[in-house]
Amino acid sequence: MPVPRLYAILDFSFFPDVNGLVDTAGELASVGVTLIQYRNKSGNVREMLDHARELKRRVGSSVKLIMNDRADLCLAAKFDGVHVGQDDLSPESVRKIIGPDRWLGVSTHNPEQVAEADKTAADYLAIGPVFATSSKENPDPVVGLEGVRRARALTRKPLVAIGGITRANAASVIEAGADSVAVISDLIRDPRKSAEEFFRILR
Repeated sequence: MPVPRLYAILDFSFFPDVNGLVDTAGELASVGVTLIQYRNKSGNVREMLDHARELKRRVGSSVKLIMNDRADLCLAAKFDGVHVGQDDLSPESVRKIIGPDRWLGVSTHNPEQVAEADKTAADYLAIGPVFATSSKENPDPVVGLEGVRRARALTRKPLVAIGGITRANAASVIEAGADSVAVISDLIRDPRKSAEEFFRILR
C-alpha cells in the first residue's frame, strides 16, 4: 500500500470554524495532497460527523480521508480509513468494524509498540513524536531521528513519521527511513504554498 510522502492532518483545534477546516482541505487537495486525516479531540459526535461529511463532500473525490480514533464515524461519513492510538480500540477490533478495504493506521511511540503493531492488521504505522510538538496537550517522549531508524528496522509496513515535522526537517526524517511525513501546524498558515514546498523537499 503506497502512502504518499505528505500526509496532512487537519486538527479542528487549529481552525475557527468548519469553513476554515474545509477551505484548507480544498486548498491542499488543489495542489496535489492525496491523504488527509481529520482530527477532533474535543468535539461531540454530531459536530465531528457534520465536519466529516462536509470534508467528504468537498474533497472526497480527490483525496483519501482518514478519521482519527473513531471507526464508527469513519463508516458513517464514508471515509477511506481510520487511524487509532495506543489508548483507542485495538487494531483487530477496528479492522472488524471497517472491513478489509479501508485503510487502518496505528500510532506507536517506542520500539515495543512498533513490534506489536507490526503483527496487527494495520496498513501503516506512525512513529513519533519525532520532534517536540505543540499539537498535543500531553505528548509522548520525543523519539528523534534515531527512533525513526529503529522503527524502520522493526517493520516492513509503510512508516509515517509524525510530531514537530516542518519544511526545515522533513528531508532528514525521510532519510532516516520514514515513507511519509504527517504534518499539522506547518501546513496551516498558507496551505497551498506550504504543501508545494513540502512536495519540492520530499521528491
